[in-house]
Amino acid sequence: MKKRSIIWYLRIYIKIITQDIKVKLNYRADFVISNFAQILHHISGFIVFWLIFQNFPSVDGWDYYEMLFFYGFSLIAFTPTQCLLENNWSLPWQVRSGDFIKYCFRPINTFFYYISEVFDTKGFGQLVAGIVVLAFAWLRLEIAFSFITLALLILMLSAAGIFMAAMLNLAASTIFWTKGFGLMEFVVRFRDYSRYPITIFSGFLRYLFTFAIPMAFISYYPSLMFLRPDQVPILTWLSPLIGIAFFALSYFAWMKGAKSYSGTGS
Repeated sequence: MKKRSIIWYLRIYIKIITQDIKVKLNYRADFVISNFAQILHHISGFIVFWLIFQNFPSVDGWDYYEMLFFYGFSLIAFTPTQCLLENNWSLPWQVRSGDFIKYCFRPINTFFYYISEVFDTKGFGQLVAGIVVLAFAWLRLEIAFSFITLALLILMLSAAGIFMAAMLNLAASTIFWTKGFGLMEFVVRFRDYSRYPITIFSGFLRYLFTFAIPMAFISYYPSLMFLRPDQVPILTWLSPLIGIAFFALSYFAWMKGAKSYSGTGS
């Protein structure tokens, strides 16, 4: 198979996404309703935090607006996975039915070919909700804003998004060996824990969410850059590099599973 450059894949992917969005915008009512529902769903978390803090001034030293910051940050970090990797949820059916075999014979990267088939526009609603919540918390916390702060925010959000994408990819890769049973539901169930600072959990869970199921890298560690700038741990600074390494691991696991796939055998 002819080797393609990253720029080539990026150019093709932008074209695919553009056409897919144009098609979905033809059904504007569905587009608007689905995204509006996403916004309402995630803004409800805003209300939950408000109700909790009516009775408690803080949770382990974290006040209402800091908790909202974690929540909004995590929603934005989830968006790339929601939009770009949605087709992983179809992988169990594709593997069980044998339909995945068609992706193995095209002269193009298998992962790219499979993932590029679906772009979930509902992620836009999630992104809007995340930006609204994060901006509201940012203003209430009176965090200084500058070009450097913006650059750090983009860097940390990118790192967090990479971690979430890597976890879903790694979980999806198990489907190739289990023939339909994956760990994606398991990862998603733990996703909600990323919306909270790991300091509120026990020592075991802190270790689990940092080194085994690294949910702490989706919101907690990157958010410390802005909420506790004088207490930023080394893991926060290393999170972009760790995230890239983790995504590379998940990609190679996914590709290894795809290469080992031989259909249903029927």
